[in-house]
Amino acid sequence: MGAFVISRRFNDEYKFVFTSRKGKVIFTSLSYELRFECEEDIERFKRTIELSKFLKFKGSGGKYFFKLMLDGVHFATSRKYTTELLLQKGIKEIVTYASKAEILDFSSSESIFGDEEVSVEEEVED
Repeated sequence: MGAFVISRRFNDEYKFVFTSRKGKVIFTSLSYELRFECEEDIERFKRTIELSKFLKFKGSGGKYFFKLMLDGVHFATSRKYTTELLLQKGIKEIVTYASKAEILDFSSSESIFGDEEVSVEEEVED
């Protein structure tokens, strides 16, 4: 079904990506200062996806990508695709599944493994 995944950039700003059903990133949003801004823009996009525009480009390296426009404003940029057909498949995945996609928040600075150090000692048998 795909998912919107919220995370942090190295500069502590927030971003989100939309991933395909197979877990591959299709597009990455612009940066946000606050997490709730990500959530609001995701919800707005899900509600108004039919108003979105996909501007297609071919980069100097020969790869294809698109800029996602929402209400005439640059909203996100896609990953690079090797062919125009794959680019079109990425767009179709967004149009088909984004409105129903769940939102996953991985922006917390807490490690899911905790802060304790784990040392592994190898045992040598004689």
